[in-house]
Amino acid sequence: MKTFILGIDESDEARRALERAADLAKALDARVIVTSVAPVMQFVARGTGPYDPTDPPERHRQLAADAAAVLSERDIAAKPVTGFGDAGDVIVELAEKHDADLIVVGMSHHPALARIFGGVSEDVAHHSHCDVLLVH
Repeated sequence: MKTFILGIDESDEARRALERAADLAKALDARVIVTSVAPVMQFVARGTGPYDPTDPPERHRQLAADAAAVLSERDIAAKPVTGFGDAGDVIVELAEKHDADLIVVGMSHHPALARIFGGVSEDVAHHSHCDVLLVH
């Protein structure tokens, strides 16, 4: 069985990536590991935790669980996994850990800015050891 990693957030591109991953997984009888990554704050003030209170890990757990449920409803084997840290790094590490055949992520509408400032899809495309599908 093939294994896909699907990186998900609340963007329209991620929703389209979910749909594309579902179509491919169904056609290829692949299982999908769905992840949403909670960023870790670089500089933590005294009295605060390592996570941005406006972007808590629970939100990412729910995003991954909801996307996995959509896949499961379509009879696609899916497992939600919450990551913590840099989203690009976490997605690539998950792909290596699970010997993934494909990573599917949404691509920002601002690729020029992503090239300058970095972006999840750019990071994944440049550091992954498996194929990557960038969904517009």
